Amino acid sequence: MKQKIIDEKKYPKKCANCFYGRTPLDNSSVLCEKKGVVDPESKCRHYQYDPLKRIPPKPLPAMEFTAEDFTL
Repeated sequence: MKQKIIDEKKYPKKCANCFYGRTPLDNSSVLCEKKGVVDPESKCRHYQYDPLKRIPPKPLPAMEFTAEDFTL
């Protein structure tokens, strides 16, 4: 059985993250080498995950601590 490289629940298949998809400047569609212009949330049988195209979530804001927070 083929081992999955990525967790599909955490990183769902979509053309915006595909190796064959190119995102134009407007980000409303994806130009696919195989299918043409498609919706960024769609997928096809040629899907190949490209980790460099995934946009990571924004980090949480830094918390500010005082000296009282570290005293017992």
